[in-house]
Amino acid sequence: MLIGLCAIVWMSSCDSKGEHKTESETTFQVTSPLLMDTLITKEYVSQVHSIQHIEIRALERGYLQKIYVDEGQFVKKGTMLFKIMPNIYQAELESAKAEAEFARIEYENTKSLADRNIVAPNELAMAKAKYDKAKAELSLAEVHLQFTDIRAPFDGIIDKFLVREGSLLEEGELLTNLSDNSKMWVYYNVPEAEYLDYKTQANNDEKIQVTFQMANRKQFDFPGIVETIEADFNNETGNIAFRATFPNPNGLLRHGETGNIQMTVPLMNTLLIPQKSTFEVLDKKYVFVIDEDNVVHSREITIAAELPHIYAIVGGLEPNDKILLEGLRLVRENEEIKYDFLKPDVVISQLDLYAE
Repeated sequence: MLIGLCAIVWMSSCDSKGEHKTESETTFQVTSPLLMDTLITKEYVSQVHSIQHIEIRALERGYLQKIYVDEGQFVKKGTMLFKIMPNIYQAELESAKAEAEFARIEYENTKSLADRNIVAPNELAMAKAKYDKAKAELSLAEVHLQFTDIRAPFDGIIDKFLVREGSLLEEGELLTNLSDNSKMWVYYNVPEAEYLDYKTQANNDEKIQVTFQMANRKQFDFPGIVETIEADFNNETGNIAFRATFPNPNGLLRHGETGNIQMTVPLMNTLLIPQKSTFEVLDKKYVFVIDEDNVVHSREITIAAELPHIYAIVGGLEPNDKILLEGLRLVRENEEIKYDFLKPDVVISQLDLYAE
């Protein structure tokens, strides 16, 4: 039994040495970052606004006599929307007409007398002033009556009603909203650093084209154009608002929608590495770098952008650094390894083929 036990221990020792020898002889694949210019797509949370979105309010006090449209209805400019009971304003108009007619007759009689030097010129001037005042009050009464008819100021879509027929309206009371959705303004916030990159690289004569990803993660059919950048940065967030204009011929976009603006941004002289060459520790990204003695060291990297199967790096690596491409779980810190070096352009091209 003692002889058998010794034999088992000796065989296990031999197996362990053989296994260690096999691991130490593993040849790993190593590459370097690829330095090149590239384009990335940045996403920004955005808010959709109609190019015209206004409140429809009552300009006069009175009972809401009639609603001529429905919620969600498309209306043309000049379409009658609401009617406020006009009785009082109609009576005021008739009274103003009578006053204006009386003042006219009085003025004409005074003028006839003044032409014959029967009355003084001052009396004629007083009659003329009284007549002008009556005409002004007539015009004002006509305007008040017109305000009982509430019409659409432009083509658009009616929002929900905040009143119903028979409601007693106060002057200035909100009735509904009207949106012109023929074009949409999409606002999104851009960090200061990206704004500076955009302004230094953009051609002032060329409009930047962007796309819009809707809330259902589907792409809006029509591209938009960045037309406006607000004047000031938000001191609390360090962002500045961009505005892109999108055509909306099918009326799919509505005021208040949300989504993501996707904007293509150039990255100049950027280091690209495969995503599979990185690992994560406490929300930080690392790679294994091989030094001149073929010893492995972990190093933290800073990622500028994520592309399909690729990271764009802005910190932590130099173009001549050698990084471990595969087998990250098989090596340990400060371990000496054997490796085959693969050219970075070949590695990245194979990733592109895989991505397609």
